[in-house]
Amino acid sequence: MKVIAGKARGMNLVMPQGMHTRPTTGRIKETLFNIIQADVPDSIFLDLYSGSGSIAIEALSRGAKEAVLVDNNRQALMCIRENIKKTGFNDVAKVVQAEAIQALKRLDGSGRAFDIIFMDPPYGRGFEKDALGFLLNSSLVKEDTLIIIETLISTDISYIKSFSCTLEKVKEYKTNKHIFLRV
Repeated sequence: MKVIAGKARGMNLVMPQGMHTRPTTGRIKETLFNIIQADVPDSIFLDLYSGSGSIAIEALSRGAKEAVLVDNNRQALMCIRENIKKTGFNDVAKVVQAEAIQALKRLDGSGRAFDIIFMDPPYGRGFEKDALGFLLNSSLVKEDTLIIIETLISTDISYIKSFSCTLEKVKEYKTNKHIFLRV
């Protein structure tokens, strides 16, 4: 896995071994960033269920002002820290070791609201619905925050209608999809 564009373009990133994470492929990551390219510069980026950190690192490489990367897997956290160091983003990346909702509770009330929130939770467990519910009732979002959820293509997202956000787009791939929501 490489950084696709920006300051760290072409740098190889380390990936956690095993089945605990599913790295977003380069092609899907490129499509994602083509869609959000206007939102990324000078943004404050939150990467929940960060895995290797490649999504947040890509955002930083493309001009995000700062990023918070959240994961609770020990091996993933080692990769995230190594990738941040390797790409030189130590000063603008903060790693939070916690389960996603626990991390959101810690971050809430810190005075920080995010411009872009990306989450790629384990598939099929409903974690994205819980995280979205928490986010939309927190100080971590503001008007115009972009929330992106990566999930299985078969995941029912009808629950989104009950939340106070706008479904902007659903981009489907072979086995998964990105859901773009705007606060």
